[in-house]
Amino acid sequence: MVNEAGWDRVARIVVGVVLLVVGFGVLDGTVGIVVGVVALVPLLTGLIGWCPLYSVFGIRTNKGDRRADAR
Repeated sequence: MVNEAGWDRVARIVVGVVLLVVGFGVLDGTVGIVVGVVALVPLLTGLIGWCPLYSVFGIRTNKGDRRADAR
């Protein structure tokens, strides 16, 4: 049930890692914690390849075989 293309997944993982580093390494206090926690969203969606908002709005960056997702 993947709805993200490879480039989308890579971009999300990169953004997630960068935000984690900024949140927990550069920023201090509450702002750093918030940025670090927000970083988990793109990181996790990039790792699993599925975005819940994409499903809600019917968006797919992965233009592969839709029947393969039904398995």
